[in-house]
Amino acid sequence: MLDMDSVYREYVTVVYKFLLSLCYEEDMAEELTQETFYQAVRSANRYDGSCKVSTWLCQIAKHLWYQEVEHRKKKGTSPLTEDILSKDMPVEDRFNIREEKMELFRKVHVLDETAKEVVLLRVTGAFSFKEIGELFGKNENWARVTYYRAKQKIVKGGNHDEV
Repeated sequence: MLDMDSVYREYVTVVYKFLLSLCYEEDMAEELTQETFYQAVRSANRYDGSCKVSTWLCQIAKHLWYQEVEHRKKKGTSPLTEDILSKDMPVEDRFNIREEKMELFRKVHVLDETAKEVVLLRVTGAFSFKEIGELFGKNENWARVTYYRAKQKIVKGGNHDEV
């Protein structure tokens, strides 16, 4: 049986960073982190030790995030609400930066789900390749190769059939 107090203390930051890399919203990441641990407490007796605790928790978190995305689709709300561009920046520069970001995310969006998640975890979540590998139940080398291949697809235009 897991000691959920120590599990919480040890993994709360990992789960929070993982969720923040998915949703880009601090408040939502905090809320989903708490819900993740609530669900983990409820299902702790079903944890069989076949994967690392961090992997198990991030699987719960990812499932909750997918539920949130579906909920937002039904309500028609956008997952990104924070404007991260400086108000002091000239309008033209803000527009250009926004367009460049949109183009990058369009290219990331066409990747398969695994590659997309690895790229987003690496770039926005600041996860190490070792941590990413653990989240997927794979090794560090798998995460590096997946990231590299996804990056190559992005550079070549994001086409599914390339690489």
